[in-house]
Amino acid sequence: MANAKILLIEDDLTYSKIIKNFLEKNDYQVDQTAKITEAFLMLEKASYDLIITDYRLPDGTGMEVLEKIVHNKKNTRVILITNYSDIRTAVRSMKLGAIEYITKPVNPDELLATVNEAMKSPPTRGVPEEDDPKTKTTKQPAKPNQANVDTGAYVVGKSPESLQLEQYISLVAPTEMSVVVLGESGTGKEFISKRIHEKSNRSQGPFVAIDCGSLSKELAGSELFGHVKGAFTGALDNKTGHFEMANGGTIFLDEIGNLSYEVQIKLLRAIQERKIRKIGGTKDIPIDVRIIVATNEDLANASRSGEFREDLYHRLNEFSLKSTPLRERGGDLFHYAEIFLKDANASLGKDILGFSDEVKEIFKTYSWPGNLRELKNIIKRAVLLTTEDYIHKEALPVDLLLPENSSSQNSSTKDLKSSFEVQEKAMIIKTLNEVKHNKSKAAKILNIDRKTLYNKIEKYGID
Repeated sequence: MANAKILLIEDDLTYSKIIKNFLEKNDYQVDQTAKITEAFLMLEKASYDLIITDYRLPDGTGMEVLEKIVHNKKNTRVILITNYSDIRTAVRSMKLGAIEYITKPVNPDELLATVNEAMKSPPTRGVPEEDDPKTKTTKQPAKPNQANVDTGAYVVGKSPESLQLEQYISLVAPTEMSVVVLGESGTGKEFISKRIHEKSNRSQGPFVAIDCGSLSKELAGSELFGHVKGAFTGALDNKTGHFEMANGGTIFLDEIGNLSYEVQIKLLRAIQERKIRKIGGTKDIPIDVRIIVATNEDLANASRSGEFREDLYHRLNEFSLKSTPLRERGGDLFHYAEIFLKDANASLGKDILGFSDEVKEIFKTYSWPGNLRELKNIIKRAVLLTTEDYIHKEALPVDLLLPENSSSQNSSTKDLKSSFEVQEKAMIIKTLNEVKHNKSKAAKILNIDRKTLYNKIEKYGID
């Protein structure tokens, strides 16, 4: 898109100037700022085709920029720049609506390729296109972007864990049972849920995917169940909720543990009575919807501690599936790597044949905190940077080579903690030290609420 307008939000002024000059040499118009507050003012005064924002900023995080774009329905795209320690946040940004994320240090050619590709993508939307009357009858509701492998057909893994998962999917899909899908970010929970829908008797109906983690507490009820005109300030018209949109099909609620207690009550009623009532409405609306939920938290513990309604948990948990992290199913690693290599070749117009033995060994020992999404992005980046027939380690992010990111680093303590917990604890300690133990700031940077942070501090015994 010639002369497209970009807003760059980066507090490292030297780094920002380099990016600005590079993009302007490639025919992009670039405005820059170092603070979120200034960026919001600039967004009110001008329209941008693309926003490139660092995650860690002096007065907040890049996620706040993305959330504002989504909630205000701004017609623009967002690319998040992160460090590898923020990989899970980057994955979550994709679920919320980011076009892409890239990691520091940013390679200029990689940045340009990512920007060029972003310009070919539809802008981030605050609401699904299905709410638009022009498209409502022809498209099914879905999340703007997903953190999973979701650009092609579903691929069954070759590991014993993946084969068993596929067997369970085939067993539960034809039933009407509610399903809980457990697993870390990036392991394909939404893709698994859509697979269940496609193999069910509801496959001809809509599949509606909602990221509950991106719903504000004030508007979650409206998004799920709809509202009538005048129900609250800003309710200028009647709104159809996602449950009503999913009638006759399947609704998928990701990060279900983020729903407020009030919304949990409404959800329980919807399951028990097969009816919903819009916010501010007086009439019950019958619904015929199958519910699949996903979480990377322990809902059983949350229900016992009172953080999640126990009766709702038992209603939802008629059948549970586990999406195993990539680091625990080595048999799938190169199966998916070859698929992603083929996709990257097609996307970038390249013909890379494979991976060097050294790269294969690095892949085997890396812990893959971002799971399949991270694998896909690393391979695409490597394909872009590779000029020979095979990908060598020079094309990989330097973080993959660090000992602390090795899956074998903590093997001696696996009987006490998983490698994921070790990394999570280290990240929390690092962030607390950076903000001088201000827990509100730490929770904001880590993109979790204060209550969750306190629970994790207690869990890991952090002073």
